[in-house]
Amino acid sequence: MSSALKQIICLCATSISLLLSAPVLAQATSRHCEDGNVKDEQVGPACLIFHQSLGRLNVDSVYWSLDKYASVEAAQRDAVRDASIVKAFGGIWLFTVGSTPSRPLNGEHVAHVGPISIEKTASYDAEFLKSTFSPGMTAPLHVHSGPEAFYAVSGDSCLETPDGVQVGRGAGNSMVVRGGPPMLLMALGPEPRKGFALILHEPSLPPTTLVHNWTPKGLCLAEMH
Repeated sequence: MSSALKQIICLCATSISLLLSAPVLAQATSRHCEDGNVKDEQVGPACLIFHQSLGRLNVDSVYWSLDKYASVEAAQRDAVRDASIVKAFGGIWLFTVGSTPSRPLNGEHVAHVGPISIEKTASYDAEFLKSTFSPGMTAPLHVHSGPEAFYAVSGDSCLETPDGVQVGRGAGNSMVVRGGPPMLLMALGPEPRKGFALILHEPSLPPTTLVHNWTPKGLCLAEMH
């Protein structure tokens, strides 16, 4: 066997070893969910359900309302300007961002997350994502240019930033984090964490940026024990 071939085999073996030993990550991404082709039960990176332009909201804070419906037609009857219909996790959802929580007439009000602080004079876009993390899975370190809100359909959530740690347990747990600080999201508990996320950002700014200059203290990892 030639020395060149030996070097190639060695490099391949090393690469495989590094991949196998690397921690499991669920990437912070803006890849599209492709109209349901990304299966709800599939463990892996978050995907972008849709991007929505909200414009200037003229308030200091908003609520993200999550309502559930028996049909798309029923959801359409309750939909207002800043609302969008989502098919995910075995249900039909209506997401609304507004100054007060929603009061659906034709569906079930599941939850509202907030208040989410925003700049009153700024214009905003909204990005809605969904993901399924297995226990212990994390998103890579990243920052958002605006606030982010989380809602878990199932599982336990942990969010670490330089400001500290937030932990949510069980179905329906939610969290809000301001824009700016680096963050680490981790799934805790014995079952997969299935959830939605909302990122609010000014249209001229990127919603998500990966970072490499911050090291978490392991506060979420400590919550696994």
